[in-house]
Amino acid sequence: MITETMDDYGMNKEVADINNEEAHAFESEDTETVGTPLLSAEKSRMTSRNVFVYYGEKMAIDNVSLDIGKNEVLSMIGPSGCGKSTFLRCLNRMNDTIDICRVDGEIKLDDTNIYDPKLDVVPLRARVGMVFQKPNPFPKSIYDNVAYGPRIHGMVDNKTDTDEIVETSLKRAGLWGEVKERLDAPGTGLSGGQQQRLCIARAIAVSPEVILMDEPCSALDPIATAIIEELIDELREEFTIAIVTHSMQQAARVSQRTAYFHLGKLIEVGQTDKIFTNPDHKLTEDYITGRFG
Repeated sequence: MITETMDDYGMNKEVADINNEEAHAFESEDTETVGTPLLSAEKSRMTSRNVFVYYGEKMAIDNVSLDIGKNEVLSMIGPSGCGKSTFLRCLNRMNDTIDICRVDGEIKLDDTNIYDPKLDVVPLRARVGMVFQKPNPFPKSIYDNVAYGPRIHGMVDNKTDTDEIVETSLKRAGLWGEVKERLDAPGTGLSGGQQQRLCIARAIAVSPEVILMDEPCSALDPIATAIIEELIDELREEFTIAIVTHSMQQAARVSQRTAYFHLGKLIEVGQTDKIFTNPDHKLTEDYITGRFG
């Protein structure tokens, strides 16, 4: 027997409960990942399965499974607070630095479980480098900024080897021609765009397999942004790149696949041109067309 009761607003509570259940079911169905989040083993560089991230009791990432392909640029887009940067930081365990953060699920780099308790995160972060939102060169010379990583990872035995890595990394980052005559100058004295390219050179100096970029152009002017975007396209020939960006135009220009996040959930993943022209999910379409964000 169903007992009908009225709340303070005169609403039938039985009806309200049914409506709430239906709304919850709709929400769950509406936020299930669509598209192609997973790749074949031959094409994948990093794989994530059933990843949850918590800050204390608050869930920031809700059951995300996503693969990043070899030699591709994957853009992660979505409104502020959707979890894209949190997920990016899971990929080289940068969230370990936050005491209240807990990561559940499985993330692999090739066949290595990066959350294996026995894994040393220092060599992991050499294999999965990171470039942050604001340029953060060390308070050292341009030369020492690039040489620092190879030295601490034991990649060089003498100055000749170090010189070669510094020159090669700066050339890859498109900065060598602008700084080769002043390698002893402080890295902090460069322009914003040059500093960001120095940070990219610093990241690739240790020969990573993956480069993570968290809004790498948000603090740069349009000319510096164009240079970085061109560089990203060149770097994918050697590296796998995952980039978080608030600029849909940038995602469209630099990435082959795009992942759309919303309220901690992975909503849709697919080829970038399809995501921006013919998305499968209504939430993706609403974000792309500017209804929210």
